Amino acid sequence: QLQLVESGGGLVQPGGSLRLSCAASGFTLDYYAIGWFRQAPGKEREGVSCISRSGGSTKYADSVKGRFTISRDNAKNRVYLQMNSLKPEDTAVYYCAATTIATMDLCGRVKYWGQGTQVTVSS
Repeated sequence: QLQLVESGGGLVQPGGSLRLSCAASGFTLDYYAIGWFRQAPGKEREGVSCISRSGGSTKYADSVKGRFTISRDNAKNRVYLQMNSLKPEDTAVYYCAATTIATMDLCGRVKYWGQGTQVTVSS
């Protein structure tokens, strides 16, 4: 019953934008910090961004800082990742995850994973 579902992925040209959405089913997201992760072919899964339970604190990987924005709407039980100025190296399967609370109210250990959504950046 506890499930996270990502949507919004697709094919986009370099420099384009996408907005990913993560929706919860069977539980309320406001009990968790939420992280976005990605995994490209031949690479390990890496953290992209994290947002605290209230949305007051955020963190980004250096590779996406200034281009991606994480946000949440607890009333709608959703978390978003706005992705701008996309580069080919952003191509990956993107996953959202509900996590325990760590330092600064940000992401700790993953409790629940979404199924992933494919983002492909290519001309």
